[in-house]
Amino acid sequence: MKSSLWLAPLAFLATLALAQSTTTSPDDDEIARRLIEASIARYAGSCPCPYSTARNGSRCGRRSAHDRPGGEAPLCFREDVSDEVIARYRARMAQE
Repeated sequence: MKSSLWLAPLAFLATLALAQSTTTSPDDDEIARRLIEASIARYAGSCPCPYSTARNGSRCGRRSAHDRPGGEAPLCFREDVSDEVIARYRARMAQE
C-alpha cells in the first residue's frame, strides 16, 4: 500500500518534467548542434569536416570541404554558426 502512495506523485512529476522539456525552446548551442548535423548530412561527399573520416579510414583534415576554398562550405564547428543564422532558425521554428 505504501509503495502505491509514492507511485502517483512520482508519475505526476515524471509527466510534468516531460511536458516541460518539450515546451522549452533550445538554447543557442543546441540550435547550432542541430544546424551542424543537418549541414553535414546534406553534404554529398565523404569529407565534409576536418574531423570526418574519409572512405579509406583516414581523417579528412585539410582535404575536407570545410577547409577547401570555393565550393560547398558545410557547417562543422560552433563558430561556423552565426548569431544571425540562429535567429533565423528561431524565427522559422516560431512560424511552424
